[in-house]
Amino acid sequence: MRHTETELAQVLHTGPFHLALRTALSVRGLPLQRVQHHLAHRGIKVGVTSLSYWQQGARRPRRAESLRAVQALEAVLALPENSLLRLLGTGDVPADSERPAARSYRSLMEASGAVERLLAAMESPVDGGLHTVGHQERVRIGAGREMAGRDSQHVVRAHRDGVDRYLAVYRGDPGCEPSRITVRARENCRTGRVRWDRGTGVLVAELLFDTRLRAGETYLFGYAFDDGTGEPCGEYVRGFTFGGGQYVLQIRFDEAALPVRCRRFVQASAGAARGARTDLTVTGRHRTVHLVEQGVRPGLVGIDWDWE
Repeated sequence: MRHTETELAQVLHTGPFHLALRTALSVRGLPLQRVQHHLAHRGIKVGVTSLSYWQQGARRPRRAESLRAVQALEAVLALPENSLLRLLGTGDVPADSERPAARSYRSLMEASGAVERLLAAMESPVDGGLHTVGHQERVRIGAGREMAGRDSQHVVRAHRDGVDRYLAVYRGDPGCEPSRITVRARENCRTGRVRWDRGTGVLVAELLFDTRLRAGETYLFGYAFDDGTGEPCGEYVRGFTFGGGQYVLQIRFDEAALPVRCRRFVQASAGAARGARTDLTVTGRHRTVHLVEQGVRPGLVGIDWDWE
């Protein structure tokens, strides 16, 4: 559907950026390939994929060269000076701080590689000698739509003698600062070594048990990560290498930042399409949604949401 000049003027005033860009492209009747051609003539190199991500709200121009491209887009689309750049400012335009609704396959693979490197550096065997019996995670989303933190209560069973630790993995959102993320050991454990990879936002924390487990013994412990350093969050994903056990995930939203839609999903692998999508309703005094997996399977499960 083609938009009108009146609609364009309105959305250039109100934002968000991606909607303003998409409306401008519609009003001017320019396909992305043609826009890329015009930008190239101005000495600006930007891919059609990036332009598509920008107009969908799946990426936000941030780097200096991207902002120069946005400035050139204003000229190409015959828009008032700084009309698009203004929407990328640090004000209160909500969608400008959105991150992708779904992490890309590449980013998930990079994070997976970082986890493997960090676990190897901490001399962890493939399965850590433990199987999960039950795992409950409570994720907190702050007033700025950021990942404020995650609290976990974990029940494991040892399948060999002598296991006395668990390596907890946390992945922050884009823009996070792993060195500022706090690890809190709560029930029946204490914090050991903590290592991170700044490029992917992955952090691995060693949680030391109060005893050495014998094969077949179970152990309950609790821990938390306090974050708040990343960009606005649009999903929480948990990966499972091994099946079995119950998994409960609860997302709690700040009253000042409530999503308009939440969905549960599963993925067979990082590169697979998301399936079994189910709408979830934010309920209760504490503004939460949750899912329960009675017997997890290898793969990914999570909840994503839309801010507008």
